[in-house]
Amino acid sequence: MTASARTLDFAGLSEPELVQLARLGRGEAFGVLMQRCNQPLFRTARSVMRDDTEAEDVLQEAYVRAFQKLGDFRGDSSLLTWLTRIVLNEARDRLRRRRAMVELDAVERAQEAGQVLVFPSGQAAGDPERDAARAEARRLLEHAVDELPEAFRLVFILREVDGRSVEETADSLGVLPATVKTRLHRARRMLRESLNAKLASALDGAFPFLGARCGRITEAVLARLQATGLAVA
Repeated sequence: MTASARTLDFAGLSEPELVQLARLGRGEAFGVLMQRCNQPLFRTARSVMRDDTEAEDVLQEAYVRAFQKLGDFRGDSSLLTWLTRIVLNEARDRLRRRRAMVELDAVERAQEAGQVLVFPSGQAAGDPERDAARAEARRLLEHAVDELPEAFRLVFILREVDGRSVEETADSLGVLPATVKTRLHRARRMLRESLNAKLASALDGAFPFLGARCGRITEAVLARLQATGLAVA
């Protein structure tokens, strides 16, 4: 490896350049791509799973699956949009597998002991790193968003919390832009019914993606990619 390659400023590279280097197995390129996408993708995973820990697991698995077939990424959309679809598929598949297992277990338990298995609520514990003065407001807001039906919850997270455009959101979810607008309007209306207007100022801090979590996911995925030979240190 040449000195220029070793001192390459990966953080300053464009997305296409990073994708090309990632295809060549450069671990630094994978790391920068994940750091750029971690927060919005974590929010997407959490909007389906409604649990921080499970969202982390989903994101790690989705990254590994995506990077294993990075050659399929043609650049027709942004990498974030492409990854969002993979994260959504992974999260929804996980929920379907879990529900199938829960239903089977429930039948067996009912036959044996007459008991019904309660599906876990998925409520996440409070994060002590959050600012104390706004923590309760954010918890109330996050709880209200969690209670939205999934179709409206996803649109709200992508548009209002993550700041994606109508077109990006529509492309990520595979729906029409008009559908995004309609669902966002209904999501806002449902939230207004359950939240006081004074909580609006807490929105920017909702679903935070803290440095420790970002680093943990990036390191874990890189370790898995290196173990399979897909990336080099």
